[in-house]
Amino acid sequence: MSKQVAVILSGCGVQDGSEIYETTLTLLRLDQLGIGYRCFAPDIDQHDVIDHRNGEARGEERRNVLVESARLARGDGLPLEELEADEFDAVILPGGFGVAKNLSTFAEDGADLVIQAGLQEALADFYEDRKPIGLMCIAPVMVPRLLGPGIAVTIGHDPSVAGAISAMGGLHRSCGVEDIVVDFENRVVTTPAYMLATRIGEAATGIFKLVDRVDELMDL
Repeated sequence: MSKQVAVILSGCGVQDGSEIYETTLTLLRLDQLGIGYRCFAPDIDQHDVIDHRNGEARGEERRNVLVESARLARGDGLPLEELEADEFDAVILPGGFGVAKNLSTFAEDGADLVIQAGLQEALADFYEDRKPIGLMCIAPVMVPRLLGPGIAVTIGHDPSVAGAISAMGGLHRSCGVEDIVVDFENRVVTTPAYMLATRIGEAATGIFKLVDRVDELMDL
């Protein structure tokens, strides 16, 4: 049986959901390595809906995180509550502001963020079973609340976000866009992706390294 990875999404679109390029590059690299995957997302309303042409909120418009995530998963997205860690060998979370709005309250609360309950439950089983966890872009900011203090992660070198990670008890490591930070003890792999990337090729280098390292950790 091939390895299986769960990919947790937060919508569709960098400003109010999952970052599309980060998600696509993750799925591409998994496929290139012959690793199976399934996409999951919470069945909740988005925090807001953003017009990606101008960055403005679309008033009272409402969208569902799971429905929007299914756009990226080509209709194959499943409710986060159906994610069973024992059916997968690892889990990966792409970034995008949906992480800070839908999977957590970081966009509003900073270091006082609250993690979406379904995500907290899902990731706890992966962590307790010592299965690799990959996070990219803004997603590593959740690690101190999601998994506990003292875990080394990176979001690149943004001082305010790095400071929030430190304030929550995390260990931030500065990192270039094309590299990764690996906490071997906790089996957590992170990369800055579009926290720093200016081109899709830059993002791809770090994301491919992350997926490759997650693949290696699944064998340990």
